[in-house]
Amino acid sequence: MKGELLLLSSVVFLLRVACGCPEKCHCQPTLNSVDCSCRGLAEIPPDLPPQTLTLHLQDNQIHQLSASAFRSVPQLMTLNLGNNSLSILAPGAFHGLQHLRVLNLTQNSLHSLESGLFHSLPQLRELDVSSNNINHLPAALGERWENLTLFAVQQNQLQQLDRVLLESMSSLKLLFLKDNLWKCNCHLLGLKLWLEKFLYKGGVMDSVICASPDTWKGKDLLKIPHELYQPCLSPSADLESWPGQPLSPAQQAVLRPPKSHSVEEQDPSDCELKPKPRPANLRRALVTVIIAGVLCGILCLMMLVATIYGCTYAAITAHYREAPVAQTIEPAKTEEKELLDNPPA
Repeated sequence: MKGELLLLSSVVFLLRVACGCPEKCHCQPTLNSVDCSCRGLAEIPPDLPPQTLTLHLQDNQIHQLSASAFRSVPQLMTLNLGNNSLSILAPGAFHGLQHLRVLNLTQNSLHSLESGLFHSLPQLRELDVSSNNINHLPAALGERWENLTLFAVQQNQLQQLDRVLLESMSSLKLLFLKDNLWKCNCHLLGLKLWLEKFLYKGGVMDSVICASPDTWKGKDLLKIPHELYQPCLSPSADLESWPGQPLSPAQQAVLRPPKSHSVEEQDPSDCELKPKPRPANLRRALVTVIIAGVLCGILCLMMLVATIYGCTYAAITAHYREAPVAQTIEPAKTEEKELLDNPPA
């Protein structure tokens, strides 16, 4: 019995070696799929079959990805690394995956993503980095994301999101941003405008709920009126334009924050939304001018009609008054003529 078990295990081992399947993984050659999930792995298996198209590595204990970690599977199209302990992704971790379309990095310990991390993935369609600790996404992250249709960053620590990053996703259809620490100040206006355009074009998204300031806490970013946004001060950008050079009094005046009338000094970088008087509405002003002009024209027309009526009435009255007088004068002239022609005897 023991000999048969030993023989069977040897046969299984030889089959795995012949097929090139890692020891702790399950391979499906007909589907070119390798399942290494829930195996307690701490690193990527080195002996993956080169023809692999789908690789499942979720629910393991992988802490980091080294450069060219997937060089043995250049044909890979779907990669699932969800629910690991990833905190470090080397700049060239996904190098060589020219055909990768779906990348799942959910439920890891990522704090940031390098700018060029995904530049070697021109065919990427879906990227899910939700449920991490990401607090910043660089604008150059999606330099080659023309084909991306799904982008998920919900349940992270994001306070802002650069509009330039979203504009690089020209084919995006699904966007998930919920459950972040969105700071709804003037810096988020660009995101608001882009999201409105995205929805108008038929895109699908969840919501952006403000976490700060207290004025907008719990409010939906898309429901905050544009009029409440004020221009942002950017002293950091101005400082970068004069590196290593002393600032002139004029430059210092530009960078100096406005004086506060309160007891505590205001932070110039904290561009919180504050209500301000609503600007004049051009359309409403034009309507007001038109209505005023119409009313004025009607009034002038009524006055003209009244004047014409008065003059006409006066002329008719005068005409009827002159007629009896003329009739009275005519007999008097006749009698006077008769008296002159026939003097008394």
